[in-house]
Amino acid sequence: MRRLLFLAQAEVLHILRDRVLLAQVLIVPIIQLLILSNAATFEIRNTPIWIVDFDRTSVSRGLVNHLAASGHFQIVDTTPSLDRANEALLAGTVTMVVVIPHDFEVSLTKTRAAPVELSVNAEKGSAAGIVQSYASRVLSEYASELALARRSSKSEGGRIDVRVRGRYNPTLNYKHYMVPGILVALVTMIGTLLSAQNIAREKELGTLEQLNVTPITRGQFIAAKLLPFWVLGLLELSLGLIVGKLVFGIPMRGSVPLLFGVASVYLAVALGIGLWISALVETQQQAMFVTFFIVNIYLLMSGLFTPIDSMAPWVRVASQINPVRHFVTISRAILVKGAGPAEIARPFSVLAVSAVVVLTIAVRQYRKRAV
Repeated sequence: MRRLLFLAQAEVLHILRDRVLLAQVLIVPIIQLLILSNAATFEIRNTPIWIVDFDRTSVSRGLVNHLAASGHFQIVDTTPSLDRANEALLAGTVTMVVVIPHDFEVSLTKTRAAPVELSVNAEKGSAAGIVQSYASRVLSEYASELALARRSSKSEGGRIDVRVRGRYNPTLNYKHYMVPGILVALVTMIGTLLSAQNIAREKELGTLEQLNVTPITRGQFIAAKLLPFWVLGLLELSLGLIVGKLVFGIPMRGSVPLLFGVASVYLAVALGIGLWISALVETQQQAMFVTFFIVNIYLLMSGLFTPIDSMAPWVRVASQINPVRHFVTISRAILVKGAGPAEIARPFSVLAVSAVVVLTIAVRQYRKRAV
């Protein structure tokens, strides 16, 4: 019993003396709770939509106002151009396009029924189905209000005929939505966790100091350490694509070489983060804890598991600097939607800038600690 108490006391002293471990035990869980409680939610609000109103009457405007007032939708534009709306849907700036046809008010008055088309970005899987149900409910409620306002009979009330068209993933196959994002998670783990632990292991074994006194420059040492993981990340992506195609039937509508080009830049970001972590820690255990802390937040704020539209406003703003979010967006856009360079230009530019910034900071921090 005394030995057990002495061992417990020694472990407590070890934790109190290790400031990094103490921060991981006390501070990190609190930060994760504060951030993830705002990011991990299944409620969808402020979904960006595009209204194409060909009717432009008081009744159609009332329909638009009801969609805006519901709290579930954020109207990006109401330009009566179906081509521009489809371009926005392809680019991913909107999740749904609401098309109100000509003679909408006339049809509703004469035949007590009028069609409304909902073009949903079904690439988003189950989230698209939720958005569709929200819109259908708002349209049904608006039709009931019109029926009461016109004192229609219960059996002859006005009815809005909702016609839904799923774009890019018409069967709402959840695997088509998740697998491209999970591939990003695999590449992230390879690039960040393994690179951080590998260099931390050099510190533990004492070989890092031995290498520092050899003619090998630190730049050569860093490149030699990171390059294998860069190749391994691309190999992991290749295997994931093969499995995704053969096992899950993932569509590959876009350019696979384009995806690999983006992955090459993204791996530079992931490897830079791993290098930065290795400069902050001294052991592999510390590297693992710090990596999991960062990667978990990255993944849950990336839109991989929950829609970004449903997150708290400050989380949506903060996620703009999350490289995982942009690569998840690009991966889904290329594979599921068949997007080209023009459609992914914005998120790719963020990744390119992130690669330069992260690698620069990581190399400087590593040199400072390695001296």
